[in-house]
Amino acid sequence: MSGPDNAAPAYRDDESFARTMDDRDPLRDYRERFHVPKLPDGRDVIYLAGNSLGLQPKTVRGSVESALDDWASLGVDAHFGGKVPWYPYHESLRKPGATLVGALPDEVVFMNGLTVNLHLMMVTFYRPTDDRYKIVMEDCAFPSDTYAVKTQIAFHGRSPDNALIIAKPREGEHALRSDDIEDLLEREGSKIALVLLGGVNYYSGQVFDMARLTEAAHRNGCRIGLDLAHAAGNVELKLHDWNVDFAVWCTYKYLNSGPGAVAGCFVHRRHVQDTSLPRFGGWWGNDPKTRFRMHLEPEFKPLKTADAWQLSNPPILAMAPVLASLRIFDEAGMAAIRAKSRTLTGYLQFLLDRASNDPDKSGGRFEVITPRNPAERGCQLSILVHDDLEPRRDALQSAGVVCDFREPNVIRAAPVPLYNSYRDVRRFVRIILRLD
Repeated sequence: MSGPDNAAPAYRDDESFARTMDDRDPLRDYRERFHVPKLPDGRDVIYLAGNSLGLQPKTVRGSVESALDDWASLGVDAHFGGKVPWYPYHESLRKPGATLVGALPDEVVFMNGLTVNLHLMMVTFYRPTDDRYKIVMEDCAFPSDTYAVKTQIAFHGRSPDNALIIAKPREGEHALRSDDIEDLLEREGSKIALVLLGGVNYYSGQVFDMARLTEAAHRNGCRIGLDLAHAAGNVELKLHDWNVDFAVWCTYKYLNSGPGAVAGCFVHRRHVQDTSLPRFGGWWGNDPKTRFRMHLEPEFKPLKTADAWQLSNPPILAMAPVLASLRIFDEAGMAAIRAKSRTLTGYLQFLLDRASNDPDKSGGRFEVITPRNPAERGCQLSILVHDDLEPRRDALQSAGVVCDFREPNVIRAAPVPLYNSYRDVRRFVRIILRLD
């Protein structure tokens, strides 16, 4: 990963600066491709909750209706004769999805939900032995990951009390240091079967050094998987080059594919080529050459692609929004999205810093717990409120700001590059300071 971004503009805290930045924004027209919720008076809300649920692309309705029209007019024949035929529908997501996460097309498949995919990956990649049985996770991992890991450990007849290692920040710090995770792997590596980290921690917004930690895990004989729920569509990824064993991600946050949309999964090519790996079987993971021989071909023959981990035929109506969204990312490009993200989030950090240093505005009553280095954060800043959170939450909600509040006292604000503006960011800070 690169170091701090030295190309940030000379930020100013005035309306004209925000307007100028919006006018010069090469991605400014993408906002018009999304439905932005409205206030009763017709104004757009300030939507900073793309880290929870992304806004709906305007092309989604047409994508879903196209599948519905094919169903209505063709019935079962839409599997092969539809505008986007259903039988290979998941394959249309493969190339843009692989580009998004820095993978080869045969390493990516869209299927199920994130936690289902995580369980399926652990069937293959968590194979505890008497000597090597532990799993490493970061502190404050997303709860669903923790539930999945603990139940997988229990499924194998072990106790999470001695098989689960939680990597924690140092006393008084909010972010994990790569040095400390690496030291943990060196110290405990002979007992660790799997390292499971969020590419971006959902709570703090910290981006982990995925390349470095993957190398450290492998150096100590561990498999490594990544939960990219808060990374896919947020930061640039190079899963194949980093040699990550597997990764899973949802598509309803930064990928704007709607609640419960089909999730993504990555399995490195060196694993997809190995058909002897243990896995759960299902007919959509079976070789398509024999798939429709049904009972005449009772033996499971896994594909030599990530498709081999599929179980059931794709849910077309849940995939249609993903296809519409991935086309936007494919067009905009993650390099341009990430460039704006650094500048936009840097502007938010600048405004919060100014407020924190001004006793008339903040008086040190809040702090950003997300790392300051742009390489170590995506577009989310997590703001720890030291005084009463409730008045600030009320002020934001009354002013039409949509963001996320984590108990007991953290505000997670995510200015998403595809549809948020510099004026959104400035207005948010003024409201949190109760200046507007």
